[in-house]
Amino acid sequence: QVQLVESGGGSVQPGGSLTLSCEASEFILDTYTVGWFRQAPGKEREGVSCIGPIEGTISTAYSVKGRFTISKDNTKNTVYLHMNSLKPEDTAVYYCAALYGSNWCPLTPTWFQEWGQGTEVTVSS
Repeated sequence: QVQLVESGGGSVQPGGSLTLSCEASEFILDTYTVGWFRQAPGKEREGVSCIGPIEGTISTAYSVKGRFTISKDNTKNTVYLHMNSLKPEDTAVYYCAALYGSNWCPLTPTWFQEWGQGTEVTVSS
C-alpha cells in the first residue's frame, strides 16, 4: 500500500513562511493526484491545494490562493506545499493524500484514498 509521510510543520508568526513536504513510499506521482488538506479543531477537513499527475493540473483553495504554492519532484516522490504570508486562520493539522485513478485534481477529501499522518502548523504571535 502507498504510504505518505508529511513533514515540515511547526510554529510560525503571522506573515511567516513554512514549507511542508509529503514523501510517498513509491514512484506514484506520474499516476496519482496528490492533495494537501487541513483540519482545525472542531472543523471539517478542507482542501488546500492539489496537483495532478499531469504537470500543470493544479487546484488551490480561494482562502490560500496567492499565498500557498504546491509543487512536486517526481524523482524524489515528494510533493511540497510552500506557504507564505501565513495567517492565524491557517492553523491546522495539514495532511497530504493520494488519489489513484483520477485524471483531475479535486479539493474534496472524500475522493482521496491514501492519507498521511498529518503535520501540525500553528500560526500565532
